[in-house]
Amino acid sequence: MRGSVTWLTLNLWILISVCGIFIGKSLAESVTLNEARQLRDEVEEMFFHAFNGYMKHAFPRDELKPKSCGGEDTLGGYALTLVDSLDTLALLGDKERFAFSVEWLGNNLRFDINKTVSVFETTIRVLGGLLSAHLIASDYATGMRIPSYENQLLHLAEDLAYRLLPAFDTPTGIPFGSVNLLDGVDENESKITSTAGGGTLTLEFGILSRLTNNPVFEQVTKNAVRGLWACRSKLNLVGAHINVFTDREACSKKVSEINDLRTLMIMNALINDYSVDTVATACQHVNYILPLQDAGIGTSIDSYYEYLLKAFLLFGDEEYLYMFQEAYGAVMHYLFTDPWYVEVNMDSAAIVWPLFNSLQAFWPGLQVLAGDVDPAIRTHAAFYSVWKRYGFTPEGFNLATLNVQQGQKSYPLRPELAESTYWLYKATRDTRYLDVGRDIVSSLQYGARCPCGYCHITDVENHKQEDHMESFFLAETVKYLWLLFDLAVGADNLVESGPYNYIFSTEGHLLPSTPQISLVREHCTYYGAYCRSHNSSLRQELHSSDILRKSQEANGSGVHHRGWVPNALLSALPDRTTSSGSGLVKVGVFYALNILFIKKALNLKLVFATGFCRGLNHGQKIGVSFVKPQFKAQEVVSVDNRVANTASSKSNIVVSSPAYTESNGSLEESSKSEMGNPSPQQ
Repeated sequence: MRGSVTWLTLNLWILISVCGIFIGKSLAESVTLNEARQLRDEVEEMFFHAFNGYMKHAFPRDELKPKSCGGEDTLGGYALTLVDSLDTLALLGDKERFAFSVEWLGNNLRFDINKTVSVFETTIRVLGGLLSAHLIASDYATGMRIPSYENQLLHLAEDLAYRLLPAFDTPTGIPFGSVNLLDGVDENESKITSTAGGGTLTLEFGILSRLTNNPVFEQVTKNAVRGLWACRSKLNLVGAHINVFTDREACSKKVSEINDLRTLMIMNALINDYSVDTVATACQHVNYILPLQDAGIGTSIDSYYEYLLKAFLLFGDEEYLYMFQEAYGAVMHYLFTDPWYVEVNMDSAAIVWPLFNSLQAFWPGLQVLAGDVDPAIRTHAAFYSVWKRYGFTPEGFNLATLNVQQGQKSYPLRPELAESTYWLYKATRDTRYLDVGRDIVSSLQYGARCPCGYCHITDVENHKQEDHMESFFLAETVKYLWLLFDLAVGADNLVESGPYNYIFSTEGHLLPSTPQISLVREHCTYYGAYCRSHNSSLRQELHSSDILRKSQEANGSGVHHRGWVPNALLSALPDRTTSSGSGLVKVGVFYALNILFIKKALNLKLVFATGFCRGLNHGQKIGVSFVKPQFKAQEVVSVDNRVANTASSKSNIVVSSPAYTESNGSLEESSKSEMGNPSPQQ
């Protein structure tokens, strides 16, 4: 594969040269300390310009129309932008607005509505926003404790999660993409969902389990991740989409002819006509046929990788770390064409889509969290070169034609480049990242600012504005920019100087590593902990827990098993054995899943088991044995300690990077080829 992309690599570097962006070189005077302070205050003004515009003209509708100063319901009609903005208000120290917002939502927000919503978007924006705000409002240590607060947001989060649970009732455990908050999953709901949609739920649902002492939420999302991992290829790559009812073996048989056709067309273009236009046309022509087999790090798959690492960081669950290390090694081996990433066929690793899409810009930030800073620096510089060329990052930039991809010219105020810029500055303290932040702020102020907020850019080539502002602009984009500049002037904020280490959700919500959240699995003592009954060190105690909210009966499932306990549920799962390199792990839904769909009128108690497990090894703790893939991936070792040591003591940097060894002050690729298993550092 490497030989076939030589032409591509050559043309990719042309882009950087044309734009005048070289690693280590800045074309403008670096940001000074005083300017960083001014930029931080400017970003804060940007937030309140948009937030006040929403509250005045759109609240309680979901999102703001910033040009016409109106509102629209885009997700569920439940004050989405307010929910998504709560922890940003707290981060900026606005106690008055934060307290008002929490009180209003506690008294007025309801989810018993006839709305069909995205499981993914509702989880990361609404469930995550409620949980983050609850953890801030209920804790004196945050400095934002609300005296009158009585866990209303937590109760709302639990109610919402119950209404999302019917989506997980699938043969693979991977949830449907959408669910009706009253009636469950529609019989005509598509069985195709994105990998990100099924794999980006673990943080929010896992925290909810720990706060409510109900293991169901965490277990269904972990089961979904296992289902996705089971569908990986022999190369340890996962596709962007998956059929939630069909295992990969059956799916592969159905699409093998299509994949053969796709590969043949692209290779034929490469052999017979070396022009990049012809190759791009071939890729574009066949790409729509079947996206199931395309592996990448961007659209429809990005946050799957993110949550594998962050679930380990937040919960300490080594199963997530293992999956991340294996998946990361495969990405760096097959998708990385330094400094860019391409989309490949998950089975053959043949390039199917030489495209940079804006969602890929999160990747350097994730690499910083994993400790792999060197390639993150190079990739960030390449991504930033696209921003410099257009003033924004388009949704798609074709790496073969070096032009904006047709149909993907918009910039919907995405945060990913700002996010990676923040993490790289935090790890390196290199002022070039302050310069990048300044450019992003300038583009937003001069190109996207509208009378009541900030507008989508429909075409990055002419900066035409669209009358819409996504809630994530307030939840993420301005948050990362504010944190970047505040870090430069002293970092006196909740994230950098607060009582806890914080993990950012994929929506930018602040998730603290409190003992209640992060230490429960240390001793296997939380309600519903999985301890095998035949273990001699097991001591079982029974506890009962009231369920404050009940889900609607959905999908014809309404039977309640009174004898059900979590141990029985977990032991009902089939054995998760992996054939060498095949990735064909059989993971089914819980046989007792009907408990999740009990009628709302019932007021029942469930019995939970808590155990104390001592002396369990890794395999016993997680109940699964792993087999290393057959391919030789790059070793995972820690990066240069000098870089890691410059990071803030509050950052969570975990070891997981391609193998490099230091020689004479430079990083050289290691000759080792097997995956390592370094000790995590939190």
